[in-house]
Amino acid sequence: MSALYTAVGTATGRDGRGYSSDGRLDIQLAAPGELGGTGSTGTNPEQLFAVGYAACFTSAMGLVAKKMGLDVSDVSTTAEVGLHPNGAGGFSLSVTLRVEFPDDIGPEKGHELLEATHQVCPYSNATRGNIPVEIIAE
Repeated sequence: MSALYTAVGTATGRDGRGYSSDGRLDIQLAAPGELGGTGSTGTNPEQLFAVGYAACFTSAMGLVAKKMGLDVSDVSTTAEVGLHPNGAGGFSLSVTLRVEFPDDIGPEKGHELLEATHQVCPYSNATRGNIPVEIIAE
């Protein structure tokens, strides 16, 4: 299967630089203070993953909502990405997605929409079975 799109990014390390092949993204990376870094001069991979997952999930929700006849133009998704020791000397991630719905989408429709979106979103499909992902409607 050929890819519809391929993003190419390079990083020089947690305390370095990250950039995309097309030059649209060029950022300073810094380990957060909680991991012994300064955290004051750049972003970190967990923040990038959180923003990417939130954007992708919201976009996928737009596709699903359109099929369901729902308007989600005012929906926002916040992703919280946790970094955890895995007990074997390495690390693992966890994700909590918080989706804020407009008042006209009730809890039942909201739950149905979130479940369907979780099946469509590429980030959800990539993480399914690999890390815990909790989805909360707010």
